[in-house]
Amino acid sequence: MNPQPVDGADGADDSGGSSAEGSGIDLARAVLAAARARGRDGGAGWTGNRRRGSTPGQRSGSGPDERDPQLLSAALPRMIEDRGWAVPAAVGGVMGRWGEIVGSHIAAHCTPVEFNDGVLTVRTDSAAWATELRMLAPQLLAKLNAELGTSRSAHGGRDTAGAIANLKVVGPGGR
Repeated sequence: MNPQPVDGADGADDSGGSSAEGSGIDLARAVLAAARARGRDGGAGWTGNRRRGSTPGQRSGSGPDERDPQLLSAALPRMIEDRGWAVPAAVGGVMGRWGEIVGSHIAAHCTPVEFNDGVLTVRTDSAAWATELRMLAPQLLAKLNAELGTSRSAHGGRDTAGAIANLKVVGPGGR
């Protein structure tokens, strides 16, 4: 048995078989010749699927990126930062540790209730404690900002981004 070359490398015409077989080979040769010609002229006019060069902003491949599912512990800090919630979240942490920061004696009589636009509102259980807390406000602000890492005293007394700028003290009647 002597195998016949299929690709026509011997220069012979393979159209000697059946007409369906010959037309299939001729068609394959025509497609290959057209592809080679497009390859020589830089692929002009070709709209097939072609691998693109890496350009900024385009992603491909199987490597991990920000579109993949993320652990909550990794996604939450990025979301807080992206939305500008870093300061309120930090102040919320300070409010959660209020008793540790200001001491149990003060915490027994006053509670932080709100943080808005740099103002921390604290409610006291009596008018006497409201007066006492107003007098302690500068020391409390320094202590709270030190916990936040935005100590105003470290910056010459000027307000800095993220610092608690003011302590609003309200008595039991809400004033």
